[in-house]
Amino acid sequence: MIIELHPAFEKSYRKRIASFPKLVVKTKERITLFAQNPFHPLLHDHALAGRQLRLRAFSVMGDLRIIYLPLSNDRVLFLDIGTHNQVY
Repeated sequence: MIIELHPAFEKSYRKRIASFPKLVVKTKERITLFAQNPFHPLLHDHALAGRQLRLRAFSVMGDLRIIYLPLSNDRVLFLDIGTHNQVY
């Protein structure tokens, strides 16, 4: 799986995640798991609806989500990371 990072994702990661070591570790673990198996049950991957119809999201932990756009079968673009209220 090829994971590309949108500049907005990188900004959100620096702002919301990077200064919290436990979140950094958990985020890296879940991204690795996602790269190996995007539909692993721990990720709770799901399609979005409405204005975000083409997008999908998966859970990092608790209320923390990563929003992404599937570009092909083996390529995705991470768009945002944050709590449910921050990313939706």
